[in-house]
Amino acid sequence: MKKLFLIIGIGLIGSTSIFAQETEIDITPNNSWFKAGLTAGVPVGDAGDVSSFNLGLDIRGQYLFNPNFAIGVASGYSHYFGKEGVEDFGVVPVAGFARYYFTPNGLFLGMDVGYGFLTNIDNNEGGLYVNPQIGYHNHDWNIYAFYQNTFAENDVDLQNVGVGVTYNIRFK
Repeated sequence: MKKLFLIIGIGLIGSTSIFAQETEIDITPNNSWFKAGLTAGVPVGDAGDVSSFNLGLDIRGQYLFNPNFAIGVASGYSHYFGKEGVEDFGVVPVAGFARYYFTPNGLFLGMDVGYGFLTNIDNNEGGLYVNPQIGYHNHDWNIYAFYQNTFAENDVDLQNVGVGVTYNIRFK
């Protein structure tokens, strides 16, 4: 499963360099913006055994190649609230992402692929981070559902499913 996500991620990120060489990049408020928002989720799998809830911060920088396809960088913080006897812990992702927008306002599909750094977990630095999304967008807002997984060291998979919302801050 890790190899499948890695191959898809490399394919998405690798294909963007092909597009970047075809035209000169011109950053404008119409094609580039900063996204900032919040996420809330329910831990599943291994994470569900030790955490009951997840809250996070989602920050992104996005470049829109054309009206339908965008790439960018993503980070933030996902905080897992520990169950009784377990301390809280978290994930700081550093990822690239790709999104496909079907229309100027409406449905989109996205995928983040990168590395998730773990916080407050002994003997585990982190691992492959994936975050597929499906959602609705308009000029200012993105509302989406996601499945987030960090394939960490020592066979620890931190997974959660949830919803997020981000606000688009246009570059001027």
